[in-house]
Amino acid sequence: MEDLGVAIGLVLVIEGLVWALAPRFGRRLLEAASDTPEQSLRLAGTLAVAVGVLLVWLIRG
Repeated sequence: MEDLGVAIGLVLVIEGLVWALAPRFGRRLLEAASDTPEQSLRLAGTLAVAVGVLLVWLIRG
């Protein structure tokens, strides 16, 4: 459970950095995402989950 808390904290740090350092870039990302077809977003999300699970599995063994 401790690892989950750390992981969520790191996600918040990374997300916060985008908005704190480059808010205009963050807006462009949101606009691009809103113009992207839903199927492509689902595929990208699924791939991100798979890569994340693989990375955790390789690191934590």
